[in-house]
Amino acid sequence: MSARTHRNRMLAAAALTAVTLTLTACSDGQGARDEGASTVSTSTSSPAASATTPPQKSGGTSTGAGQAALAGSTGTTGSKGSSGSKGSSGSAASSGSSGSKSLSSPCTGTSTRTTATPVSRPLNHLLLTVTNTGSKNCDLVGYPAVRFGEAQSVPPAFEDSKPQAVVTLAPGESGYASVLLAAADGSGSNGYTAKTLEVYFNDNAGSANPSLPAKGVYVDDSIGVSYWQSTMADALTW
Repeated sequence: MSARTHRNRMLAAAALTAVTLTLTACSDGQGARDEGASTVSTSTSSPAASATTPPQKSGGTSTGAGQAALAGSTGTTGSKGSSGSKGSSGSAASSGSSGSKSLSSPCTGTSTRTTATPVSRPLNHLLLTVTNTGSKNCDLVGYPAVRFGEAQSVPPAFEDSKPQAVVTLAPGESGYASVLLAAADGSGSNGYTAKTLEVYFNDNAGSANPSLPAKGVYVDDSIGVSYWQSTMADALTW
């Protein structure tokens, strides 16, 4: 190998090394610049986002929800709970008590008119009709205690005829009870003809003396009475 050839190779190797070092330096510098740009970009956008966006979202949503909840609580609970509930309950309680007071007085012999009417069906039955002649409601309590002629006891009531509620009569209204006078098949005993009748109201509310037919009515020991009913049909069932 000649000296010239050897020198040319050395120069080529030196040139290649220089190019390689230059490229490496340029690559590192660009990389440093890229990383720096990335860091600056991130640090610039991140604070803006955290300082601006979250407060708007958080403040807008949370505050709005809080106001809505407060408005709902005040508007719904306050108005309905305070105004509606108290108002309704108060008036209902008030009207309830007024109603009870108006129905608390039992019907008496002086505030009613009582009649006794024999009916053809059912057989051997007498219909008692009590009409409220007063100016206030009254209650027909229980069943009538009836006494025919000089009888020493009053007949029992048919327990199955007891209504679910006390019969209340408004002024002018009537209540009814039936009296079974004698067994329809003639099986009764100790029969007699009665020409007078006294009807006693419960709760020591006095009595009435309705007229009987002139010939009187036949009574035996099968006698029984129904509870007071609000209709004639219910009374004559017994």
